Amino acid sequence: MIDGGTPAQSGTIDWSRLPRRDTGQSPGGTGPTLPPFALGASAAANDNRAKEPPSLQWEAPVLVTAPPMVAPVGVPGNGARTAPGRLQSMWSCGGRRRRRLFAGAFLLVLAIVVLSRYIPCLPVVSEACRDEEVQRFNWSGLVPMRLRGRIHGLQARNSKFLLEGKEFRIFGGSMHYFRIPREYWKDRLIKMKACGLNTLTTYVPWNLHEEVRGKFDFRGNLDLRAFLRTAEEVGLWVILRPGPYICSEWDLGGLPSWLLQDPEMQLRTTYKGFTEAVDDYFDRLMREVVHLQYKNGGPIIAIQVENEYGSYAEDPDYMMYIKQALLKRKIVELLMTSDNKDGLAAGFVSGALATVNFQKMDPGILSYLDTMQDNMPKMVMEYWTGWFDSWGGPHNVFDADEMMANIEKAIKAGASINLYMFHGGTNFGFMNGALHFDEYKATITSYDYDAVLTESGDYTSKFFKLRELFMGLADMPRPLPPIILNKASYGAILMQQYISLWEVLPSLVEPLKSEHPINMENLPVNNGNGQAFGYILYETVIPGGGELHSHDHVRDRAQVFLNTLHIGYLDYVKHQLSIPDGQGYRQLRLLVENRGRVNYGRNLNNQRKGLIGDIYLNKTALRNFKIYSLDMKPSFIESLRGTTPWSAVPDSAMGPAFFRGTLQVQHMPQDTFLKLEGWSKGVVFVNGQNLGRYWKIGPQGTLYLPATWLQQGHNEIIIFEERAAGRIIQSTDLPFLGRSQYVG
Repeated sequence: MIDGGTPAQSGTIDWSRLPRRDTGQSPGGTGPTLPPFALGASAAANDNRAKEPPSLQWEAPVLVTAPPMVAPVGVPGNGARTAPGRLQSMWSCGGRRRRRLFAGAFLLVLAIVVLSRYIPCLPVVSEACRDEEVQRFNWSGLVPMRLRGRIHGLQARNSKFLLEGKEFRIFGGSMHYFRIPREYWKDRLIKMKACGLNTLTTYVPWNLHEEVRGKFDFRGNLDLRAFLRTAEEVGLWVILRPGPYICSEWDLGGLPSWLLQDPEMQLRTTYKGFTEAVDDYFDRLMREVVHLQYKNGGPIIAIQVENEYGSYAEDPDYMMYIKQALLKRKIVELLMTSDNKDGLAAGFVSGALATVNFQKMDPGILSYLDTMQDNMPKMVMEYWTGWFDSWGGPHNVFDADEMMANIEKAIKAGASINLYMFHGGTNFGFMNGALHFDEYKATITSYDYDAVLTESGDYTSKFFKLRELFMGLADMPRPLPPIILNKASYGAILMQQYISLWEVLPSLVEPLKSEHPINMENLPVNNGNGQAFGYILYETVIPGGGELHSHDHVRDRAQVFLNTLHIGYLDYVKHQLSIPDGQGYRQLRLLVENRGRVNYGRNLNNQRKGLIGDIYLNKTALRNFKIYSLDMKPSFIESLRGTTPWSAVPDSAMGPAFFRGTLQVQHMPQDTFLKLEGWSKGVVFVNGQNLGRYWKIGPQGTLYLPATWLQQGHNEIIIFEERAAGRIIQSTDLPFLGRSQYVG
């Protein structure tokens, strides 16, 4: 408004229409202002999660009417007289054309100056766009589906990455197809691209693709080729991390448990029994990915050789073996290794680019790479955006502002960077890993990781901070961030039916008879591949009472029963239990849970589960066992449905037992979270899908249930409860991952 407030007429930018910048939040800091589409979403109270959108429209600068160049009074042609002192030649009817040309030229120059600075950073004006210390890249042509006539793949030269001869920085994010329902792959990948990233990194879990030796599965949620093609379609390059060992807080680091049938097995070495299995696996795996390499027109620009071998380093010849195994199978793209700083030297292999993993940008951590490989680009293969949780501990979170400070330091130091994790997902089923140094700690079901996206794929404040940063660093096509999927609260679900494990056991599982206890992996089941996951029950007969001693042979936790009476448990810490005296012979039962195999450290070869040796009563080894394999696979749950009729749930139901109820969904299914308050410890199945474990010790208090596993109408819920059962479970639209503790 000029000279009395006349409405503007044409050409300037109404800055009030711009979305507000995310100023971020740290403990005790100012809370972030999120874009319009993020407002109103479901969020955990401890998470600062982004809100759900009423709409998805980013609002670009809107052209509104410009202020007139003079007051309306006295402008000829508007029915007014010329104001005293004005230049009539300028504002006469004959000068109207010159006036319009002048105004148009002025607005054009203004638009060029403003929009050329603003548009690359839409929808949020990035500080990085204003930072003269950080180079801005133009990668508008370096997009998988647009790039034709490929000659040079990703190259490491003169301390830089080059892609088709053009300087390139990897801004990557980790996301694992096996932790996300297939129906959500594209949504999560578009969110990665919308955040400003250009590269996807993913592990490949051998133990899912070859659960039975010699039988490979790349279908459905394990369709690796489809996942990588989806990334390509979205506009992401790919760094593939095929293992064979992947760590990843995944059972046995992704190695199949049947390898442990060999009593002499030496994992991650050139031991013949291991390399023969790896060769067979790589023969099949590489058929899925070789044609997806960059030089073959695909999105894969680099391949990682093994994973963090420097922290293991049991065989100096092993890394060269893995490298050659890849090259022999027509892998032609750039090879990389990945280690923390202490493992870099031991994990390095000639002919591969060494990369580093960390969460804090300690002085010298990147320059240390230069001492190993002169004149090579610096790459952070895993920048840890959060951390995983263990049963009985807190929910670990990593401050978003601290994360950003470290990432910005790495980028200013000239490094490429991959965010581990961008989206963590879920350890569905029994697939979680564990750590065992001073004590055994199993990883929880949720792999939320306090990552850039939540477990259910929602935005966090980290997303918007990173989007602002990366959009200021490079010009490249980006989609709008997808709308957040609605979450549902279906209310209380009553468990109406019940059947005790002891009642159903004879009709459900045929026992194996053995004089000695047999561990899971060596049971003659699963076509000779042993039992990989779940529970295993050992039964024998004892003549009286006394002291039961495990001699630390329980892996990982055994509930002990006298006939059907629960008398205690044995685990890594508790090795001894008193058995009450009684008349005659009684059944001693040990229900042993495999809580997850170690995924990191030097203890991989000792991950056999169940009873791994003799159990003693009064210093006498017990003999003559009946052994029941309770793997709880889909076929097991299907058999459970057709067993002896279930009964009504008693007032004080105790496990081990199965409970059944129905979740009613009236309309289109939506994601939800199941809260098992009042229950003790067990596993939840919905329509035959294993959601994973719950345990009252926390930190995790809800289980994520994707909408894709629900159907309109009746949805069957089966709970296996080990001890004290509740009567209801609650469906809620909010996750609860436990009491938070800041890491770092």
